[in-house]
Amino acid sequence: MTFEVITSSLGQVGSTVLFILVGTILLEILIYLIMGKVLKSRYTLPAMLLGPGIVGLAALIVYPLLWELNLSFTNMSLRRFGDKAEYTWLVCQAADPAAINSWLFDCLLKNYADVFRLPVLKQVYFFPVFFRTILWTFINLVFHLLGGLGLAMLLNRPMRGRALYRTLLILPWAIPQVIAVLAWRGEFNFEYGFPNIMLTQIGLEPVKWLTDPTWNFIAMCMVNIWLGIPFMMVILLGGLQSISREYYEAAEIDGAGGWGQFRNITLPLLQPVMTPAIILGTIWTFNNFNVPFFINQFELETSDILVTALFRAAFQYNRYGFSAAFAFVIFIILLLYSIFYIHVTGTLKEVKL
Repeated sequence: MTFEVITSSLGQVGSTVLFILVGTILLEILIYLIMGKVLKSRYTLPAMLLGPGIVGLAALIVYPLLWELNLSFTNMSLRRFGDKAEYTWLVCQAADPAAINSWLFDCLLKNYADVFRLPVLKQVYFFPVFFRTILWTFINLVFHLLGGLGLAMLLNRPMRGRALYRTLLILPWAIPQVIAVLAWRGEFNFEYGFPNIMLTQIGLEPVKWLTDPTWNFIAMCMVNIWLGIPFMMVILLGGLQSISREYYEAAEIDGAGGWGQFRNITLPLLQPVMTPAIILGTIWTFNNFNVPFFINQFELETSDILVTALFRAAFQYNRYGFSAAFAFVIFIILLLYSIFYIHVTGTLKEVKL
């Protein structure tokens, strides 16, 4: 890195910050003139406070989503990039009518239909990858929840060195994820990896962690479980510490045992904290890219989950229109799951003992 590169980078960052600052000031002046001077609205101040945030969300979230939605209806690829791309229903107009069975699925929603009827990778179709992603999410979430809850309950009691234990347990979460995953991948080396050395020392055969489909999936789960437990532990520990000791003292007076206190006090009062954590954990695990991508060093299609398959479809096979539709399918799946889970668990409602 040279001095010119540093000054150039600082100049680009500075100009961007200046552009945002000037834009915000102009926006505030515009809102003030329209709502305060022209319309005489009493909501001028709230509008001025919310205005920059709304514009920022529209620019960073709404516009990219609309652009990707538009892309999902085109046949854009590396060969038909930019102006060469066409909407799929326009392509149908030049196609043989005998080859079109349904205008809806063969023309208008062609990319969305192709997600389910064509391989999303070279050989693998959508549903095997989808079911593998569900299995991957379920295994990881169960271990995250059980491991995090167990450690949180251990740390939520008086003990020596509790701060040290918390620091050590949070360490996997604090390490940059890519660095941690690459370190783990080195440990899964067939000849020099620590697990295989240990297996060999006790007389067992070494495992093909990176080349065997089953063991590669297990290796992915092991790494992600190791990475995810600290987050769940921190969230649940905060929830446990918010529960008053008076509930447990009253339960002890009534003769409730440890399991009864856990079932009737801890779990209900922990639910408002646990439910958002589970939803976040599900979405993050479902969309986890770093662990499956880097552990799957040899690009085994039998180890890919939806988000890594989406990445390969977009940036290795250059199917941009198809990938945009693929991304929206994943988005809809997660949206439906979140709505269903919130509805079933009744999260954020008042807890009743």
